[in-house]
Amino acid sequence: MKTVNEVSKLAGVSIRTLQYYDKIGLLRPTEYTEAGYRLYDDTALERLHQILLFRELEFPLKDIKEIVSRSDFDKKKALDQQIKLLELKKEHIEDLLTMCRDLKKRGVKKLSFTAFDSSKIEEYSRMAKEQWGKTPAYKEFEEKSKNRTKEDEKNLMGELMKLFEEFGSIKEKEPSSKEAQAMVKKLQDFITENMYTCTKEILSGLGKWYVSGGEVTDNIENAGGAGTAEFAYQAIMAYCGVASK
Repeated sequence: MKTVNEVSKLAGVSIRTLQYYDKIGLLRPTEYTEAGYRLYDDTALERLHQILLFRELEFPLKDIKEIVSRSDFDKKKALDQQIKLLELKKEHIEDLLTMCRDLKKRGVKKLSFTAFDSSKIEEYSRMAKEQWGKTPAYKEFEEKSKNRTKEDEKNLMGELMKLFEEFGSIKEKEPSSKEAQAMVKKLQDFITENMYTCTKEILSGLGKWYVSGGEVTDNIENAGGAGTAEFAYQAIMAYCGVASK
């Protein structure tokens, strides 16, 4: 058992915060001492860890309480998302460090602001929230995919990658061209039919995700060739009437 003071120091959370978590039923102490002091066992510490993971993803406390209390709460999925988020934050910090070192070395003659772009982190957080928050789109996805086998999922992913092959075959054209816009509509229809109703708002979010780096961008580039992810993103933004970054 650990006292509230020990947990505060261990987790880097104030005692007042722990008291508040207790008050709203988010994190109850395991028991109290005769003097009324809070005590926490390993199970309580694990729950605190989960709470802090979701705080990193910027979830409201009321949503965290509902998520970690579910009988189907997937701890591994939550941890995988936290690892990915930290990797994105690490990459963002490294870009900022590189920019500052370059600025120190070369001065302000060539200023670049790309290192300040945190859109990858924001987009990943948004998608994570969609999954845990049980949005209508995610509920629809769960319903459509519940009876699919691993082989079905593999085939579906193959079909999706074929669409990016098609994007790659026309990537020399303007993103706003008739051909590119027709491809975006084809992608939107595919997602709506097989995953969830793909509104323009959702589609623009996916477009940003496609160029966020990592596995998703690599898969698109492998399917359609270098530059396909950026071309698809630009075409999607033109289709949705959203200014690209």
